[in-house]
Amino acid sequence: MNGDMGGIAMEDRYQICTRCVMDTTDPDIRFDDHGICHHCHLYDRVVAGSIVTGQRGLEQLDAWAREMKEAGKGKRYDCVLGVSGGVDSSFAALKARELGLRVLAVHLDNGWDSELAVKNVENICNQLGIELFTWVLDWEEFRDLQVAFLKASTPDSEIPTDHAILGAVRRTAKRYGIKYIISGANVRTESHLPKAWSQGHWDWRYIKNVHKRFGTVKLRGFPGVGLPQLLFYRRTMRAIDVLNYVDYRKTDAMRILGEKIGWKYYGGKHYESIYTRFYQGYILPVKFGYDKRRAHLSSLVCSGEMTREQALEELQKETYPAELQQEDMRYVVKKLGLTEREFEDIMRLPKKRYRDYPNQQYIYESRAFATLLRVNRSIRSFGRSLATQTR
Repeated sequence: MNGDMGGIAMEDRYQICTRCVMDTTDPDIRFDDHGICHHCHLYDRVVAGSIVTGQRGLEQLDAWAREMKEAGKGKRYDCVLGVSGGVDSSFAALKARELGLRVLAVHLDNGWDSELAVKNVENICNQLGIELFTWVLDWEEFRDLQVAFLKASTPDSEIPTDHAILGAVRRTAKRYGIKYIISGANVRTESHLPKAWSQGHWDWRYIKNVHKRFGTVKLRGFPGVGLPQLLFYRRTMRAIDVLNYVDYRKTDAMRILGEKIGWKYYGGKHYESIYTRFYQGYILPVKFGYDKRRAHLSSLVCSGEMTREQALEELQKETYPAELQQEDMRYVVKKLGLTEREFEDIMRLPKKRYRDYPNQQYIYESRAFATLLRVNRSIRSFGRSLATQTR
């Protein structure tokens, strides 16, 4: 689809994509002359460049597995994998074991796991014979950081958890000398992600500045990843998105996981976390007008797992049951140490965005950073080539 992309949609003129279900609740959305949004065009480009399925995909996975096993000789593990209890990371664990890899699973305990998520993680590791390392965050520090992000009034309040997962997995890999990280990411089913709805996952400067302004305790144990560490991890480790090399369909994956390891569905994408369920299902749509189901469903529409009509029908339903929303609200507010009045005041705060706080986006977008990444890739490629020659 090569239609000319139009300008940024005006807030006072509603429009919805004619291919997926993304709409002008993404303030940065653009449409072409056929009414197709820029997320769909990006999906086509990324999928064409990243997805390798069928026999070619299996051959590439086998090649990765051989490389990981070679790098893991004399070590306890071949690779590390972050597991949440969700479908993507669970299926990635299954594929890794089918490839004969010795996997170290890392689970981040941020205090919000549902009982079902914990059970899923236990089943994955027990049934597949995977060792599990649980990284437990200091609750008082993390609670303070989450409250700080709520007070910052950006739609990025899940960033602390996302950043901690990235940091915990890579710090664990470094501790055990593991060079390969298995990921459950899949561009076919996670493609429509508006920056306006959440950004700054790798931005430790942003996180620290939000906490400095609104937090009250020091972050001593939080696994933050600064720019030097980020470059080190990129140079010394390689992430393999295994689901990009298989014919991955979420519905099939959930069925297979249920049959093989007793995995159970938790009601929504990332709803294995109570806080995430409440944040995505209540705070984002009520305060910001962002329904993340649009992004998730749009990815499934473009990947052919559901029709646009089915996605539109799904959006007519509640994000999740109203009774559970109220139960979650009471639980979350109390666990965060807030009063109901304080939470109501937070919900009424003027809406802010990532760029309203000091951040390092300008570094990521600079030519110097692009050069550093190229140098990093060259060093890593040279190291792999040298290792191959000396075997």
